[in-house]
Amino acid sequence: MKNKQALLQPFHKNGLELKNRIVMAPMTRSRADNSEFKPTESLHVPYYEQRASAGLIITEGAQVSEMAVGYVNTPGIYTKAQVEGWKKVTESVHKEGGKIFIQLWHVGRISHPDFHGDELPLAPSAVNPNSKSFTPQGFKDTVTPKEMTLEDIKTTINDFRQAAKNAVEAGFDGVEIHSSNGYLFHQFFNKCSNLRTDNYGGNMENRTRFFFEVLEAVKKEIPEQKIGVRFNPSMHKLHGITVDEETIPTFEYIIKKLNDYQLAYVHLSEPFTDVSIVPFAVKEIAKHFRSLYHGTLMINGGFTQKTGNEVIERGEADLVAFGKPFISNPDLVERFENNIALTDWNQNTFYTPGEKGYLDYEPVKLS
Repeated sequence: MKNKQALLQPFHKNGLELKNRIVMAPMTRSRADNSEFKPTESLHVPYYEQRASAGLIITEGAQVSEMAVGYVNTPGIYTKAQVEGWKKVTESVHKEGGKIFIQLWHVGRISHPDFHGDELPLAPSAVNPNSKSFTPQGFKDTVTPKEMTLEDIKTTINDFRQAAKNAVEAGFDGVEIHSSNGYLFHQFFNKCSNLRTDNYGGNMENRTRFFFEVLEAVKKEIPEQKIGVRFNPSMHKLHGITVDEETIPTFEYIIKKLNDYQLAYVHLSEPFTDVSIVPFAVKEIAKHFRSLYHGTLMINGGFTQKTGNEVIERGEADLVAFGKPFISNPDLVERFENNIALTDWNQNTFYTPGEKGYLDYEPVKLS
């Protein structure tokens, strides 16, 4: 009976074949080599290998270029050394029977000149998010970014295309375009951060143009059935992003248009904060967008074993992504399967160097 849980059922659709519906969500852990921004054999390989029983692993965000960096000790996918580092990760996950996508990331204005040789970070418009950037010297206030020129946009589109090509070389089963959480694409979507008056600003079609141009470029390097995309429609007051009267209609426009593609999945986040009194915000994201999207829908945001099973049983999502539970429970799938209590995570070690809080969570011993 324990195997009858919805989360533990295999999933097969549009070429995506998963042994269960439990996804390891992408999570920044700040363990990369900060001199070359590459994953390491001593940390990243065992970390992801330990969690290979997930139906799908989505890696931490991997920046697509040097200008995409915004956090200390985060890995990239734009140099040969980075590709070689990721090859060891994918090989170890595949050896354990797992599947793994890499999340392609550009933070946009959520960065600092310290990462870019004192050059300003890039953004759709010169609007300071008044947030923090995690630099080698600690958290620093963000600055007013440089408004991207058309040439900057063209270069960044190519950066994503090349990153997808590199991901294929590194052996990934697919890629996820990080279009969420207040980073570059989200900055283009939102009117508070996109003040442009050219073809990349103004109406919904223009504010989403950059995203769709990147998607078209990425699918030249990897089949669209191996591309996932991630959005956080009701994110409010984080990284300078707010919900206004056009926010949800903009995401509805995007999601409906994605029906024209044969994507691996659309990955949505439930609100990170209480938006019950925020005008125009949607509180139940999976329920709201399920009727608009005909492909595979993945949902994340504070789910438990119980609520994860329920959201699939209700038909509001096909896959559920778990973040923090996977940090402290590398054997999360086995614990769900055997109804074993979860180990608590230590938030103090989420972004600290070394093995502590990264590789030292022990799997449960099954009799």
